[in-house]
Amino acid sequence: MINRVVALLAISILINYIDRGNLAIAAPLLKGELGLSDWQLGKLLGSFFVTYSLFLPLSGWMVDLFDVKWVMAAGFFLWSAATAVTGISHGFAALLAARLLLGLGETVAYPSSSKVLAQYVPEVHRGFANALIVSGVGLGPALGAYFGGMLVAGYGWRPFFLVLGFVSMLWLIPWLKWMPRRGSVTAISTVGDSSAEFAEIMMQRSLWGTCGGLFGVNYVLYFEITWLPSYLTRERHFSLETMAKIVGLGYLCYAVASILSGWISDRWIASGAAPTLVRKTFTGVGVGGAGILLLGCVLAGPTASVILLLMACACGGISGSNVWAITQTLAGPKTAGRWTGLQNFFGNLAGVIGPALTGFVVGRTGRFFLAFAIMAVVSLLAALSWICVVGPVKPIAWRQPTTAPDPLS
Repeated sequence: MINRVVALLAISILINYIDRGNLAIAAPLLKGELGLSDWQLGKLLGSFFVTYSLFLPLSGWMVDLFDVKWVMAAGFFLWSAATAVTGISHGFAALLAARLLLGLGETVAYPSSSKVLAQYVPEVHRGFANALIVSGVGLGPALGAYFGGMLVAGYGWRPFFLVLGFVSMLWLIPWLKWMPRRGSVTAISTVGDSSAEFAEIMMQRSLWGTCGGLFGVNYVLYFEITWLPSYLTRERHFSLETMAKIVGLGYLCYAVASILSGWISDRWIASGAAPTLVRKTFTGVGVGGAGILLLGCVLAGPTASVILLLMACACGGISGSNVWAITQTLAGPKTAGRWTGLQNFFGNLAGVIGPALTGFVVGRTGRFFLAFAIMAVVSLLAALSWICVVGPVKPIAWRQPTTAPDPLS
């Protein structure tokens, strides 16, 4: 039963990343039909991160307090409905409201996934389970760009959003059927089972290590999502068709590397290796390697540049496969939602800072080299954060609560 739930969580993240990138696919047609300025379109594209970042801590708290089954279902319904509503919107204000609601709904995805995996999946299987979920980060944009592009080209942008929003809601049927109710399945018992308040969580050095590490992982990822196409066409002079193939292949490398490295990390732990060594090796080497390879990409010739780029995407998948496995072990089942919410809040600030800083640097210098160099430094600092700031990867012994038990438990 839990294998089905993990598969559903992986599908939800795939849908999550298709939905957050769908506006970029439809932007050329949408902009012309509604008469939007570049400034308005830019605000629409960035508005998702406003509610997504701000409400992540709240969603993490809700996942820990209430039944994750219903929190995830409510959030999924909200973001799918926001996608569908986009298809019937006729002005900037309506589109902006839909994008803000999309960001709000999607905040439940990662806290819910961490809660479920921390509660029901043993340490020796968490790498592969997380890798399946994280693979949606690569497959979502790839599938969205390919099939979404064909749908928009053939039928227009409105049917694209309507079909995507309503078809996605079918996911709720198996989720409500297969996801156990709170207390209906015995959770894995760990030292970190007692609930912790936000203040206690924020006093943990390892929290700030995971926040800094995720910031670097996301900085590289959001650079690839937002600026890589422009780099390939403007500075490498690839055609749009070639650029699309390279970017799509890069996302595929990310997904495949994530699944393989998640499986390998679990086998390594099952053979007797310490989770601290295994998880930190994959996260630190992955994000550090991605930054170095991308810096090499901007310095190399055309062919070598593409090879290094694909290798960097694979390193992103290697790192991503173990990021949340570390969080789930440290936080424990009762606190995984809140820790994930806080970590994802700080980590997604990279989505606000990174693309804007890259645009500023490229605009001032007329080249991408300095932007790549900054990204390499951030990725190496992130590697140090995973390896040196995060403590031993084992459940934290939270203080036992002194208040009455939660009546919802």
